[in-house]
Amino acid sequence: MTMRSTKAAARWAGVLYLLSGFPGVFSYLYIPGAFIVPGDAAATARHITDATLTYRVGILSDVVGQVFLVFLVLSLYSLLKDVDRRYARSMVILVAVGVAFEMANVLNLMAPLILLGSGAPMSAFASAQLDALALGFLTVRSDGLLIAQVFWGLWLFPFGVLVMRSGLFPKLLGILLIVACFAYVTDSVVFIVFPAYTHPLTHIMKALGGLGEGAMILWLLIKGAYPAPLASQSATAVA
Repeated sequence: MTMRSTKAAARWAGVLYLLSGFPGVFSYLYIPGAFIVPGDAAATARHITDATLTYRVGILSDVVGQVFLVFLVLSLYSLLKDVDRRYARSMVILVAVGVAFEMANVLNLMAPLILLGSGAPMSAFASAQLDALALGFLTVRSDGLLIAQVFWGLWLFPFGVLVMRSGLFPKLLGILLIVACFAYVTDSVVFIVFPAYTHPLTHIMKALGGLGEGAMILWLLIKGAYPAPLASQSATAVA
């Protein structure tokens, strides 16, 4: 790549990174808070049936975010594959697995729509039973996000290594991405093994993860990439 095309590719990756995250804010934060009433299946069901369009937009935003994540990792692969193809391939594979898992997890958001709006096919169940099932699927979806987070964290490790080795970005960004990887994975592991400690820890872990990814997104959008790999600059200086 030329200097100009490398910087343009890095900035495009920043745009895709931003676009992959924005839909998640709506789907992962707004939807649970607006629709789920913990311990009250009937109220949760009412919220869904009263604002079905908004709920469906939440489902769509999750899907859109995953699509942008696929395009993001392909863009980063194109940008960083010559640094280390093994790490670049690992980055793509981990994202692909995470996306596949989350797309399956989206079905847990679709289930309440089927249960609460199917009419005759569900007439064998009492209304209270359908409400309870709907809340159950939403709970599974919330737990599924923390499982998917394992892969959303793991791909940041090879990404961070590539950033550190590429010479296109400050090494500190790579270190922050690796810290974000361990923060996300730690949050998920604690949730699986010690769920009672999830809430006190999750805010710290997510803050560390957000710091690493946020710094990378800002650098990509504002600076793009260094004009040339530092290794090439050093070689030129020696020559």
